[in-house]
Amino acid sequence: MAAKTGLNSNRKPLGKARPTVRPFFLPPPGTLTSADPEAIMLPRSLRPLVLALSLAAAAPATVLANPYETTLKNGLRVIVKEDRRAPTAVQMVWYRIGSMDEVDGQSGVAHVLEHMMFKGTPSVGPGEFNKRVAAAGGRDNAFTSRDYTAYFQQVPKEKLPEMMALEADRMRHLNVDAQEFAQEIKVVMEERRMRTDDNPQAKLFEQMNAAAFQAHPYRRPIIGWMNDLENMTAADAKAWYETWYMPNNAYVVITGDVDHQAVFALAEEHYGVLESRPLPPRRPQSEPAQEGIRRISVKAPAELPALIMGWKAPVLRDIERDRDPYALDMLTAVLDGHDAARFNKKLVREDKVALSVDIGYDGTARGPGMLYITGTPSEGRSIADLEAAIRAEITRIQQDGVSPAELKRARAQLLAQQIYKKDSMFGQAMEIGQTEAANLPWQGIEKMLEKLQQVSAEDIQAAARKYFTDDTLTVGVLDPQPLAQAPRRPAQAGRRH
Repeated sequence: MAAKTGLNSNRKPLGKARPTVRPFFLPPPGTLTSADPEAIMLPRSLRPLVLALSLAAAAPATVLANPYETTLKNGLRVIVKEDRRAPTAVQMVWYRIGSMDEVDGQSGVAHVLEHMMFKGTPSVGPGEFNKRVAAAGGRDNAFTSRDYTAYFQQVPKEKLPEMMALEADRMRHLNVDAQEFAQEIKVVMEERRMRTDDNPQAKLFEQMNAAAFQAHPYRRPIIGWMNDLENMTAADAKAWYETWYMPNNAYVVITGDVDHQAVFALAEEHYGVLESRPLPPRRPQSEPAQEGIRRISVKAPAELPALIMGWKAPVLRDIERDRDPYALDMLTAVLDGHDAARFNKKLVREDKVALSVDIGYDGTARGPGMLYITGTPSEGRSIADLEAAIRAEITRIQQDGVSPAELKRARAQLLAQQIYKKDSMFGQAMEIGQTEAANLPWQGIEKMLEKLQQVSAEDIQAAARKYFTDDTLTVGVLDPQPLAQAPRRPAQAGRRH
């Protein structure tokens, strides 16, 4: 049940086939999801951005535009995007709680509770939730990130009331049974072994991330440290649920062939009867300024070495005044947004110093941001060769900037991908939900695209000069060991969550 518009972003193995740069819109950094088990280890590009503060301040409880929004008396916000191109509906329930809200010694509890959310209530038995969604002709899953936990169903539109009833039921009536927990924690530990402990690239990212963040909770893996999982109890999961799973710490996003007024009435019927409760105060958690380069090396059985370079970078806080997050997102498109972008053209095809080089930037998050460059050197080339080549490309932009043709293509690429994304009802719901998860209003999504289109070559060059500095850099290197040392595990049947 694991879930990055961004790392958003996230679970991408190093040395993969070339991806497409996506502006602000996909699973964020460190998101666990069974729908895409490889989507969470490394960041990619920013997630959705945000509305001008003046519009946010002026918006009434019900926004008279598509999407539409209302807030129930118990604090639950309901956001509806009408899209009548197909007779289906998507429901997503987002909780403002993720791994960054955990404490040392209980890492992974947010993700474990996500698993337990499918173990039943007094009226819905263990595993029955999934069966009812399937019987309705739909699909469902869930994902946990650093910043939030979310659950979704995509069903024929006439089945939406049933889905809302199911989600409302488990929002406040979950059974956290000790026997079910004892079985599920084993599943999560095996998930950790398969996705991290037995995956050298994922292990490298985990260790590099722990070195990059020394105080902020982003240093902890979403899936949790194995020792914490081994010592976790059903009482820990129950306490997490009772503390954070309530309507005033959640919002519901629904897209599809629906009428917003009818959806609001259904939300009042199913969710409106749930009681809100006071939330614990959340203390500010800041990462101290990094004051010099950090380097780590991980030895693991692998065929090829790998490199991760990560720089501290800004995240979007003010849609109108912030400039650098937009410039850095456009920079990622110039460097790695298409097959003719600089990294692939120069380092892979021309100089043949790398088998692959990828860039990821997570500029919308509750916590601090990072910009990552990952790569695998070509045969006969070393990690040092690859790092030097990456640094040379960065220096070229710092000194010479980017050409008008490069900027034009990057803008066109980002715009085309945003338009294509709107063809997906699920994608539209994800965009709204992830924007809100970063404490940014969904109304500004179009404003974000406008801001991206306004980025100049001078903005990109200035951002490269400002943020690509060794004082904020952490470097991780995978030192491959003979594969004979790799642990062998019997194949296991996959699980939905």
